[in-house]
Amino acid sequence: MTLRNRFTLISSLSFGIVSIITSAVIFFAYYDSTKIFYFEKLRNAALISAIYYLEKDELPKDRHAQIKNEYNHLIQNNKVAVYNQNNEVTFGHNLNDKNIKLSHLQAVRNNKGIQFMSDNQFYYGIFYPDNQGDFVVFVKSSNDSFQSQILRLAIIMLSVLLIGLLAIYFLSRYLSKVVYKPISNVVERINKVDYNNISTAITSTNTNDEIEDLIKSYNKLLGRISENVLLQQNFINYVSHEFKTPLAAISGNLEVFAQKDRTPEEYKEVAKESLENVYEIENILNNLLLMSGMTKLESSHKPMRMDELIWKIYEKLEPKAKESHSSIKIQLEVTKPSLLEFPGNETLLYLALYNIVENAIKYSYDKPIVITLSEKNNQLYIEVRDQGRGIPSDDLIKISETFYRGKNVDTVKGSGIGLSLSKSIFDHHHIVMKIDSVVNVGTNVLLEFPAHS
Repeated sequence: MTLRNRFTLISSLSFGIVSIITSAVIFFAYYDSTKIFYFEKLRNAALISAIYYLEKDELPKDRHAQIKNEYNHLIQNNKVAVYNQNNEVTFGHNLNDKNIKLSHLQAVRNNKGIQFMSDNQFYYGIFYPDNQGDFVVFVKSSNDSFQSQILRLAIIMLSVLLIGLLAIYFLSRYLSKVVYKPISNVVERINKVDYNNISTAITSTNTNDEIEDLIKSYNKLLGRISENVLLQQNFINYVSHEFKTPLAAISGNLEVFAQKDRTPEEYKEVAKESLENVYEIENILNNLLLMSGMTKLESSHKPMRMDELIWKIYEKLEPKAKESHSSIKIQLEVTKPSLLEFPGNETLLYLALYNIVENAIKYSYDKPIVITLSEKNNQLYIEVRDQGRGIPSDDLIKISETFYRGKNVDTVKGSGIGLSLSKSIFDHHHIVMKIDSVVNVGTNVLLEFPAHS
């Protein structure tokens, strides 16, 4: 069922039920008020009949005749029965009425009055004490007029209700068309989106309503999907490009090496180069697995010493720095040893800092890399500064994006993953990473650790 049909059905049912209940309330209220009106008329007729028949001996003849002339239609003998104390009809010609029972007469004497309906007749009885004795006066009237009024009312209300329900249905259909027209327009625009370029957002309605929120949510979702598609495309391009180089080197060396016998030294050299390429492929895969969240690290956040972590990285990368005719200098300017303790995942933080220091070595122009551990406002700061080629300002805003590499990297090997992975790890540990760089002057990476409580 479409939303439009659902809206029509729900609104029609809702208004229909309300209309039916309202009509029923009006009908029964009119029924009761009309019945009360008829019984009130009968009560007046009973009182006038009692005066006419029982006060004849006390009223002047002209006054008695006047009452008879004015109320003759109410005091007709065939509709009146005046019962004495022996329950005998002494006045009126409504004799032996089977609907008036002794229980009714006794109820009148006890309650001073009674009313009921029987055999299409209204009955009303009153108790009337007189100097001649205590009497019960009963009058009756046909309910044909009452039933006719109720029937006409029922026909009118049913007709109005039927017409109202039809009007509600068609009005709901029209309103559903008006209400859901913006949604239909959005669906139409979504269907017209070129899925070869899903990053194109659909235009906003600028209505500041739920439709506008829907469009914004759709555009955000489309943007995320576009980013993921682009990430996958970059991943495929990266794998095909980066893996091709070490694999080609391995296969090329082995093909040349297999053409003739080699000396033990040549065997070692080829094995060394092949292992380096294999380690490079393994490193790339490990970084990609960490970026995608496919690996499950067993170690959780535990307290560690950041200075000890820096020294581990120093021991690992100092030989590589020397190969690049550079060096690593560590400056410890922290006076509170407690600031050097930080709860985190040692494996991830080691990898993140390792990537930053390794990048500094790659682009350092044979100049030393300085790692400074300092404190400020009860916070630990780690700064990695090089004096290398720097990063252009256009590249600086994108440098932490996955697979992105600056325009001035030249022949320096890299995957474009390291810095993005480092930023993700630092964000996970609530460590703020700031990068400042000037071309041909150097790059400064500043890590701001959370304040100690």
